[in-house]
Amino acid sequence: MTKFELPALKYSFDALEPYIDKQTMEIHYGKHHQTYIDKLNAALEGKDEWQNRSLEELLSNLESLPEEIQTAVRNNGGGHLNHTLFWEIIAPEKEAAAPSGKLADAINEAFGNISTFEQQFTDAATTRFGSGWAWLVVNQKGQLEVTSTPNQDNPIMDGKTAILCLDVWEHAYYLKYQNRRPEYIESFFNIINWDVVAAKYEQAIK
Repeated sequence: MTKFELPALKYSFDALEPYIDKQTMEIHYGKHHQTYIDKLNAALEGKDEWQNRSLEELLSNLESLPEEIQTAVRNNGGGHLNHTLFWEIIAPEKEAAAPSGKLADAINEAFGNISTFEQQFTDAATTRFGSGWAWLVVNQKGQLEVTSTPNQDNPIMDGKTAILCLDVWEHAYYLKYQNRRPEYIESFFNIINWDVVAAKYEQAIK
């Protein structure tokens, strides 16, 4: 069977400062993300038919899973997939470049310009009530779209491919920003690894 594992980070816990602090990274990555993985593996224990499926397969076909594990896979599998993408698309500020190439063209086509995209994304992240995520996705028509989801839901559940995300659960920002979610969202734009997002965009439109 395949056991899901915590993916390795490509930067140190303090590399995202001052935007995301070291202590938040240690707890968020090492505790919260690991817990989702542990609970996902526990839910799949003894379910031989499903243990070797990818996260994407599991979350795209939740209704086909045994009913008793659907909620656990949705919450914990979603938590694992969401956080894995989140760690991939952020990077130290010196590595965060502006969108370019096909991705920049697609952003301009969908939103008019990067500033309008950032405003729409900010709105999605700010207005997500309670816990959840803001997303830049490629929809079924191959177009870019900003959306948000509650809890640990992933856009793949709606047939969309996420290429950029922001965790707006309080555990993602409360140690540094307390109740100032808008300040956390604004900081996020300084650490987006647009090269990774661009690669994910090109993969999604193939």
